[in-house]
Amino acid sequence: MNLALWIASGLLAAVSLTGGITKTFVPREKLAALNGGEWTGHASVGFIKTIGVLELLAAVGLILPAVLDIAPFMVPVTAVCWVLLMVGAMIIHVRLNQFKLVMVNLGYVALAAFIAWGRFGLEPFTA
Repeated sequence: MNLALWIASGLLAAVSLTGGITKTFVPREKLAALNGGEWTGHASVGFIKTIGVLELLAAVGLILPAVLDIAPFMVPVTAVCWVLLMVGAMIIHVRLNQFKLVMVNLGYVALAAFIAWGRFGLEPFTA
């Protein structure tokens, strides 16, 4: 189970890192032109960059606390925060009738919920 949780954390961290880099460093006009990026046309640049930074922090929070053994309880806390972030993303995608992206976000929610459930109770990092 520990291995499955590490794999899930790595996958979610990779998704988070990719999304965070994109939202933080790609101009809003380019994001709005991408499939699924239509929501950025209605959002301020500051909001988009804030979401990007949150995703970058999530990528760090899903891996580094456990690897460095510094506050490893932050891994499941980060997973819960990721669930909340994805619920917000799903609301935006529903409003834009992007139901395929809602399903993608639902997959991310399931992955994050698995990590939170596993690290809070089933396989915590503490001995």
